[in-house]
Amino acid sequence: MRDLSIHFCGIPCENPFFLSSSCVAGNYNMCANALQMGWGGIVYKTIGFFQADEVSPRFDTLESDGLPFSGFRNLEQISDHPLEENLNILKQLKQDFPQKIIVSSIMGNNEEEWAQLASLSEKAGVDMLELNFSCPQMTIKSMGSDIGQDAGLVKKYCQAARKGSKLPLLAKMTPNIGSMEPVAIAAMEGGANGISAINTIKSITRINPDQYTAYPNIDGKSSVSGYSGKAIKPIALRFIHDLAKCPDLKGVPLSGIGGIETWRDALEFILLGSSNVQVTTAVMQYGYRIIEDMISGLTTYMEEKNILNLSDIVGASLPHFVPSNQLRRDYKILPEFDQKACVGCGRCYLSCRDGGHQAIEWQSIQRKPILNKKNCVGCHLCKIVCPVQAIHTGERIEKARKSNSI
Repeated sequence: MRDLSIHFCGIPCENPFFLSSSCVAGNYNMCANALQMGWGGIVYKTIGFFQADEVSPRFDTLESDGLPFSGFRNLEQISDHPLEENLNILKQLKQDFPQKIIVSSIMGNNEEEWAQLASLSEKAGVDMLELNFSCPQMTIKSMGSDIGQDAGLVKKYCQAARKGSKLPLLAKMTPNIGSMEPVAIAAMEGGANGISAINTIKSITRINPDQYTAYPNIDGKSSVSGYSGKAIKPIALRFIHDLAKCPDLKGVPLSGIGGIETWRDALEFILLGSSNVQVTTAVMQYGYRIIEDMISGLTTYMEEKNILNLSDIVGASLPHFVPSNQLRRDYKILPEFDQKACVGCGRCYLSCRDGGHQAIEWQSIQRKPILNKKNCVGCHLCKIVCPVQAIHTGERIEKARKSNSI
């Protein structure tokens, strides 16, 4: 047996998998169905005194590799239900699922609202609060990601929420910023107990070349809004890495969000320091039952690696990341061509000729690539573009020392 339970912000969770604050966790029935299927907790769709009035349609996607979508854009704001209704749902969820973790995501317009929302959520019986400083498509400029880029305001609103509640506070960061660490530090100084990252990235997905309109098309208009899904996972991982490696944030609990569709995606966040992960777009594509695959996959991985407790591998990949000036640069690894597996498509030759270092020569009659070792720098672009995996890691060669003298 492997133990997927973990403590997050001092609260024991049966597993690290939570629904993130979004349309997949927007009413009682949705959340109840998810919790019954095995999710460790839910972060309810953000509530506030502001009640959203939404557009239609509100979603757009980018497709890739035969999947329903690899990137997902939406124009939704926070909950469009009345505050009282949402608070009653949170209360009912905690009463019906006392062993699950119920998180109230809140967003205020000023210090008083942040404090009141925190207090009201605590009275509803939730386990934790998530402070949403990161929604990129709010119609009110004093709410959302514009606030999340201002360290002073983030600290002030964390202090306000702390006055309203003694519950653990998660500050949800916006990726629409160059460096997340200063804002995260300000959140901790304001009383937050942990950081969740990331929310969606400001984006425009597509333009109609005939009508010049953007998608989603709302009566001929559209707006910049948040982008999510598998496509943003590399960006989310980068921000989690930055937070986990920051000396001023050492030991701060992290909740990873962004492009988590499989147990392997979740594992990558965990290995970079996230003791909790939140999921949305996987549920949109595959339903709440994806939790069964996530739990099964992570459990099998731990069995194969002889890992007893999930907490033992949180942040295990961090020592393998160093500043770029500390990477070894004294050798190169050449590619090796499997001529029997090669189908003669020429992809490697074209990519190396036009996008690499002209290190592949082409036998036009036999339609086979030949490596020019002298020109090859070991970038492995050829290996990446090969459609039949006929190029492998080959010989390692030490580089000649370069002289820095002029």
